[in-house]
Amino acid sequence: MIGRLNHVAIAVKDLGASTALYRDTLGARVSQPLPQPEHGVTVVFVELPNTKIELLEPLGADSPIAKFLERNADGGIHHICYEVDDILAARERLKEAGARVLGSGEPRIGAHGKPVLFLHPKDFCGTLVELEQA
Repeated sequence: MIGRLNHVAIAVKDLGASTALYRDTLGARVSQPLPQPEHGVTVVFVELPNTKIELLEPLGADSPIAKFLERNADGGIHHICYEVDDILAARERLKEAGARVLGSGEPRIGAHGKPVLFLHPKDFCGTLVELEQA
């Protein structure tokens, strides 16, 4: 059901400093910051030959990333994202298998302009999983 790894998301306190670290220290190509108010974050994508790293900075105090950073002051890996061919079929299959889809259960548009869903970390070895329609 899952396809390729789309990205690994890292929560950061300072998006500018984190972007500079990846760009200037590691020599990576990075995107411009992209505010995602419907998700409560601003994102930057670090482009790698085989996948992406998504740097997430909270956009407001109610952001889920702000809450994550309260518990993990230095930041850290927030979630991993896998591609699926059909997000609705994947959702139904996962629900039938007992997995919990977060939020309303309806896909929302993610930072790549494609439908996404999040799966409860307790159902996936303690890891928050994002599914993105390929």
